[in-house]
Amino acid sequence: MRTALHHVELWTAHLETAEEGWHWLLTTLGWRTGDTWEQGRTWVHPDGTYIVLEQSPDVKQGAHDRLRAGLNHLAVNCPDADAGALDRMREEASAHGWRELFADRYPNAGGPSHRALFLENTQGFEVEIVAS
Repeated sequence: MRTALHHVELWTAHLETAEEGWHWLLTTLGWRTGDTWEQGRTWVHPDGTYIVLEQSPDVKQGAHDRLRAGLNHLAVNCPDADAGALDRMREEASAHGWRELFADRYPNAGGPSHRALFLENTQGFEVEIVAS
């Protein structure tokens, strides 16, 4: 069966700044390191979906703003929700360049029956890690 989503490409103004945080996040969730090149990296999910992080010379200056038209956030499944993986990620996130969003409502910021961790990196990209 083909995946519903083929890939997501995220552009960054500073690959070096963004790479470590994305690597920690995605490999913790079971993605493997894929292709690497001078200006980019990929991580591949076991189902074949992949994420590209690329520093392009075509990136317009200014900070990413998830509140502008375009991608607001990326939501990914937490593969090991029953074993406390979400809680561990919450504890480790800040050491890898992520800050928690909606901490006062963790783990139900998305609603009473929705268990998730919301993180934002230093460049303003938001990721929702879903365990429900």
